[in-house]
Amino acid sequence: MPAHVKKGDTVMITSGELKGQIGEVLRVVPDRQRVFIKGLNLVNKNLRPTQANPKGGVITKEAAIHWSKVSPVVDGKAVRVGFKVQPDGSKVRVARHGGKELKVLSVVHGPRK
Repeated sequence: MPAHVKKGDTVMITSGELKGQIGEVLRVVPDRQRVFIKGLNLVNKNLRPTQANPKGGVITKEAAIHWSKVSPVVDGKAVRVGFKVQPDGSKVRVARHGGKELKVLSVVHGPRK
């Protein structure tokens, strides 16, 4: 089953403490059904001292969130995603409400042969 979100999509978080916040998808992990969103769901990670970084330290980075909690944004609103087969056989993602294509480069697969 193809994912409803892809790297580079603008998405809105639909549930949890970050509900309503919008960000860009940095990475999608399909086998674990997780996404990383730029600037959201931040966690602190403690780094132990190494030869390269003798002092160690604390860094802040994005943590994964389940992809069922995010929806792509079209015209400022979160939308559900459908798939449409073009006349040439390629499959694209479209917004269920309004029917707009989510991205020009959102071809799920090329033409069938």
